[in-house]
Amino acid sequence: MESLDILRELVGFPTLSSAPNRALIEAASARLTAAGAQVRLIENEDGTKANLYATLGPDDRPGVLLSGHTDVVPVEGQDWTRDPFALAVEDGRAYGRGTADMKGFVASMLALAERVGREQIQLETPLHLALSYDEEIGCVGVRSMIDMLARAPFQPMFCIVGEPTSLAVATGHKGKTALRVTCRGREAHSALAPQGLNAIYLATDMVAAIRELQAGLIERASARREGSEEVGFDVPYTTLHVGTISGGEVLNIVPNQAQFLAEIRNLPDDDPDAIVADLRAAADALLAPLRPAFPEAVIALEVINSYPGLQTEEDAAVVAFVKSLTGANDTTKVAFGTEGGLFSDRLKIPTVVCGPGSMAQGHRPDEFIELEQLRRCDAMLDALLQRLQAGL
Repeated sequence: MESLDILRELVGFPTLSSAPNRALIEAASARLTAAGAQVRLIENEDGTKANLYATLGPDDRPGVLLSGHTDVVPVEGQDWTRDPFALAVEDGRAYGRGTADMKGFVASMLALAERVGREQIQLETPLHLALSYDEEIGCVGVRSMIDMLARAPFQPMFCIVGEPTSLAVATGHKGKTALRVTCRGREAHSALAPQGLNAIYLATDMVAAIRELQAGLIERASARREGSEEVGFDVPYTTLHVGTISGGEVLNIVPNQAQFLAEIRNLPDDDPDAIVADLRAAADALLAPLRPAFPEAVIALEVINSYPGLQTEEDAAVVAFVKSLTGANDTTKVAFGTEGGLFSDRLKIPTVVCGPGSMAQGHRPDEFIELEQLRRCDAMLDALLQRLQAGL
């Protein structure tokens, strides 16, 4: 299986989000150039990372875009039983970091492109391939590629993001907003604690406000669903989450600073900016009674990253098109985010998420993809190739 051979090469590149991805991108670029593709690299500021955008077939009309990311999550602290960066094939599974999320799809993309070149297949409708970096830390890298496409004379007609869905056709995912919350109080000797303002207390009071807002979102979502169909997500409401917290230096000093990171994962119909505004209002309400005695008190909220949700209508042409490639009769929605929301929101490209493997295996030790899933993905892309040859 050609895609498995390519996957072996891709897994060998330790493309953590904290590391360069250029070696993988250069290898992919060489394969695509040899296949006859027009290839463009969009580098980051220091040149250590790059997006890749390639086109096979005519360049004077919209085509179908296959999108995947090249970065993977860390393996430190995980109990792997095999080398995470050397593909191991056992009992119908291919093990290695990124096999499911999402180098399996990338390998299938590249195998398809090489087949086009090797067999000199003529495409009536172009095939576009996009590889991005730093998806795992908030769909960061793909934005420069989207800026490039926004300036192009036309955009792709459809986009398939190949994140792992077990090849189900996913029409939606939540958006995400990441926040840094910084709390400042007044230090004091711990023996005189009431004379200070404990920044950790400010932080925990703010966490309590977040939990209260979460309860309200659950209640409103429940009322909104009454008498209507379920929204289709495993967690059918917008979620708020606090992931890290820090503060203080030593036990006998009332801490004057604390910080935590929080996120909003919003349903496509919910406005994350309105939720951030509610959080700012909650912070102001907490500070109001404290300011006469502690005018320096602060609870500052900073949005450090965000991307939109994806909400593609069930009757959209892209949904029917991808169903015809997979043989699916229904659709799903996924809990994780993708660059699909950006392609849809910023460029108005009709987008679905559909790729091999399961996210239940992603981000875990001994991550794997079933070989049958890889074969089925190859078959889906072969069906796409036939459509591109026929001009859709």
